[in-house]
Amino acid sequence: MHIWSLSQCLLSQGHKVVILTRQYDDRKGVRWMTNGLKVYYLPALIVGDAVALPSNLFHFPIFRQIVIREGISIVHCHQATAMLGHACMLHAGTMGIPCVYTDHSLFSFNELLPILLGIFSTFSLQGASHCIAVSHVCRENLCMRAHLKANTVSTIPNAIDSKLFVPDMSRRGDGLTVDERVNIVILSRLVYRKGIQIAVQVIPRICAKYPNAYFIIGGDGDMKLMVLEMIEQNRLFDRVEILGAVKHSDVRSVLTRGHIFLNCSLTESFCIAILEAACCGLHVVSTNVGGVPEVLPPDDITYAAVATPDAVEMALDTVMRRVRNLPSPWEVHRRIHGCYSWHSVAKRTVKVYDHVSSMPMQGVRSRLIKYWNAMQWHFRLAVIVVVVTDWLWYGLLCWIWPEEGIEKARDLDVNKWMSKGKVRDVEGEKKSGGSSGSKKSLKRSNKKVNGGGGSSSGKYGSSSSTVTTLRSASAGMPDSEDWMVGDGV
Repeated sequence: MHIWSLSQCLLSQGHKVVILTRQYDDRKGVRWMTNGLKVYYLPALIVGDAVALPSNLFHFPIFRQIVIREGISIVHCHQATAMLGHACMLHAGTMGIPCVYTDHSLFSFNELLPILLGIFSTFSLQGASHCIAVSHVCRENLCMRAHLKANTVSTIPNAIDSKLFVPDMSRRGDGLTVDERVNIVILSRLVYRKGIQIAVQVIPRICAKYPNAYFIIGGDGDMKLMVLEMIEQNRLFDRVEILGAVKHSDVRSVLTRGHIFLNCSLTESFCIAILEAACCGLHVVSTNVGGVPEVLPPDDITYAAVATPDAVEMALDTVMRRVRNLPSPWEVHRRIHGCYSWHSVAKRTVKVYDHVSSMPMQGVRSRLIKYWNAMQWHFRLAVIVVVVTDWLWYGLLCWIWPEEGIEKARDLDVNKWMSKGKVRDVEGEKKSGGSSGSKKSLKRSNKKVNGGGGSSSGKYGSSSSTVTTLRSASAGMPDSEDWMVGDGV
């Protein structure tokens, strides 16, 4: 949703946006989406659980063709575990195109897989002109594990469309009073990192203390069986409701039923789920981990001091005792509505694009020196081999398919097309005798600006997989900032 929302806001500002991602089931080739968003679904070998084998050299010819056809001048990659994004960063550096990277996750320093991913990120992010983190904690984590300088990473938070997450008092508590039922909502992937093992210990204790407590659990994952066993062992069939995987379009209908939102995560870089819950008017009870304290005002969230069942039970118990005195859902919604906006995120991201566009292009020698200095001695030779191989492969591609022989893609003037649609609607209303309202003039698309984002699958119940985004330098943007978060740009 981050990349989709950011892309739509960039399009509304007159930028051209192109997305590269791997194929998903029957989604292959090129597709046009809302407001002229163009998506390339690249071929990939899926090995299970929506994971694709890395194929850096194989994707370079396709990547180069798309970059030249679409006139791309900035590459923007997302997510540390998306190998296609890292490959595109390497290829973009070889082609001399500025690159931006956005990190969405926190990783530990005492486990094998995060350590290996940190080593790989140290190599890959040397090709990024600038990095973006979604919280201050995420920024610190990224700088430490990828050995980046603090002034090369900016903090730009996530956001939500507050118009899609509004309270519905008719659904709150399923129409019952708080004396009859207090709905506690859990919406997340049912996996270890989301603290489901904590929730299954807390739920029976709260149900034993409060006869009006009712839990609604949405999501899917490998720990769903643990939840079902907890319900059966404690005979809570009429106190816990299991929804399974929930589509993002149905999230609001679930949240508006609740009074309290419970988040037991062991680590979070931002946690957009608690933001959506608060926007729907729920009071949030959450573990105090990662970037969670940066998301909501203190009046709208109660923290568990540590990520343990006893601490979470104590925090939830505190809120249950004062559930009648919680702030009005509409009051909470208005606070969130005034703090978060995707248009603000897009405006700050455009400033990063402007910054990297003004940076001098790095040659092969300067790139090799940068990679050499960043890596530990026992990885240096392998890194040099990868970079030089990519450069030689690029030279071969330029000889086989010269840039002059690659046909340029025609740009779709989305604003002109949309304005024509509005004119047709007005003419139709006139013919039918209806009132014609005034036609709003739309800003003409700037031809030199290109953009992009990645793609993601579902929100709850499936692993989200985002890859790479493409765009170019921005047209003139206002200099004033209503709310700038973080250092750097």
